[in-house]
Amino acid sequence: MFKKVLIHTRRGFKITVLFVLAAFLIVGAIAFLYKPTYSVFINGEQVGYTENKSKLQQKINEYVEKGDGTNPSVAFVQLANLPEYKLCLLKKNIVTNDDEIFSKLQTEGTTYYRYYAIAENQEEKLYVDNFENAEKVVSGLKEKNSSNINNITIIEKYETEIKDLIQSEEAISKLYVEPTTTTALASAKNKTTSTKYASTGSVNTSLTTSSAKANLGISLIRPVSGIITSRFGAASAIRRSSHTGLDIATAAGTPVKAAASGTVTFSGYKGSYGNMLVITHSNGVQTYYGHCSKLYVSAGTEISQGQIIAAVGSTGNSTGPHLHFEVRVKGIAYNPENYV
Repeated sequence: MFKKVLIHTRRGFKITVLFVLAAFLIVGAIAFLYKPTYSVFINGEQVGYTENKSKLQQKINEYVEKGDGTNPSVAFVQLANLPEYKLCLLKKNIVTNDDEIFSKLQTEGTTYYRYYAIAENQEEKLYVDNFENAEKVVSGLKEKNSSNINNITIIEKYETEIKDLIQSEEAISKLYVEPTTTTALASAKNKTTSTKYASTGSVNTSLTTSSAKANLGISLIRPVSGIITSRFGAASAIRRSSHTGLDIATAAGTPVKAAASGTVTFSGYKGSYGNMLVITHSNGVQTYYGHCSKLYVSAGTEISQGQIIAAVGSTGNSTGPHLHFEVRVKGIAYNPENYV
């Protein structure tokens, strides 16, 4: 009985060894003749093969975000269909075609360009190539005391075709309107006393920012309606660090609403912020309202959500009428677009 068991065991072991050897030979033969490859499909149609889908997809992603790199005005490229990948075994003598696949995607993409419109009373007048030059136009009109400066705004544009672009100096010349005597006197008055308020309360204007999304514990409303001309974290020639808030352009004098209820803890003139209000809410949350032309409340005032607290202006380090809006938690600035 024992001998029979032993014979069966040995026989089973031999069979197992044979199966292992056969499998090893089969795998070796496959590895010798074939290579793992990805079959690439666009809109259900097979367009080729790639050995490294991560590398190909990274190249496609960079193209979508920046174009081919030859035109700095390209904002992004919109692709109707992104590629799909399926793992397969391909004979080693078959060549992959990453470049052909990428070229096919390029021909099907729609390129969007970024440029900036200079508008007067929200009507687009002319166009420049980047935000820095747009700021130069507004700043130049402000320095020349152009009578239409309070009606000038910058609009970020995304189009498949760029309109005729001009230099900032030419734009200033075309938009400039000679100030009347009344306008000049009003401007002079604004530069002296009426736009500067005595500061009351305290404020933290540190440059500490965070790209995370903090849990505020409260809901906010947008303080004004308008066009976003500078987003959180953006760089600019007129500031020494990345942007700590959100710039919303609208007509001078537009009422500014409190984003949430709370207590005013600063009201007054604060350097580059110009005339500014700070409202402190619960959970260490604060909202800032900068470049105002008028402040309607003082420090210590209890505010309800939606209450009118100020008017849009262009005081401080500003290139045109807009509201600079910040959301801070314990002194750290967060992206307002995550909350309004």
